Amino acid sequence: MRCKRIGAGAALAAGALAVTGLAFAPAALAVTPQTATISADCGSFGSGEATLTATQDGTAATLTVKSSAITAPIELGEDSISSTLTLVKAGGGTVDFTGTENPAMAAGAPVEVGPLSGTVASGDSLEAFGGSLRMTVFGITLTCTATGPQSPDPFVFD
Repeated sequence: MRCKRIGAGAALAAGALAVTGLAFAPAALAVTPQTATISADCGSFGSGEATLTATQDGTAATLTVKSSAITAPIELGEDSISSTLTLVKAGGGTVDFTGTENPAMAAGAPVEVGPLSGTVASGDSLEAFGGSLRMTVFGITLTCTATGPQSPDPFVFD
């Protein structure tokens, strides 16, 4: 009988510690919205809708850009595109998200770059319109620009 009481007491103590740990755990930070769309113009490489997906972990944030309207001009290997996505801050200034991550793409395949990494501050409101996406492949740089505001809203970071 005494073993059962010790076992039950230990289980209750462990449960109480777990609940206490959750109460003091840092709140998860989130960006809203997590996904936005833009109309982009990439010159001779295409134009049309692109999807931006954002994540946040503290002051670190990442963005991924995907577009079926903008296509790879040639076959591209994994992590072969050097990209910089520049977003405009609501209060003025810009934030750059950079990286060399991309999946392998066949010629004519939809373009995808990211996750691209950047640093944000709590309350930052970032918009693609007025910024740009620069991608460098084999020494050739191509620049895409948004032709209007992103939808549904700018990214707001916690």
